[in-house]
Amino acid sequence: MLNINKTTENGKAVFSLDGRLDTVTAPDLEKALRASLDGVKELTLNFEKLDYISSAGLRVLLSTQKLMAKQGSMKLVHVGETILEIFEVTGFSEILTIE
Repeated sequence: MLNINKTTENGKAVFSLDGRLDTVTAPDLEKALRASLDGVKELTLNFEKLDYISSAGLRVLLSTQKLMAKQGSMKLVHVGETILEIFEVTGFSEILTIE
């Protein structure tokens, strides 16, 4: 289960994720992102309430990072210790902007 709360204004979008980003929920996030990113220059993903991320979730982050690199920037905020460890092991901490 993944709850996605999004706000968009003035070229900035914030997606707050609550739950698990896995094989079942990754397509939902990808669909929500694709539908919302036209004209967005700054994308923030808030991981404060994200409990888990799988390789499917990592794939969505990678494709979104590539898209945002063409039109602006993307950052992750409030990344928990467990998920940060996954990013470090997979090398995603070198690719993504994590604050």
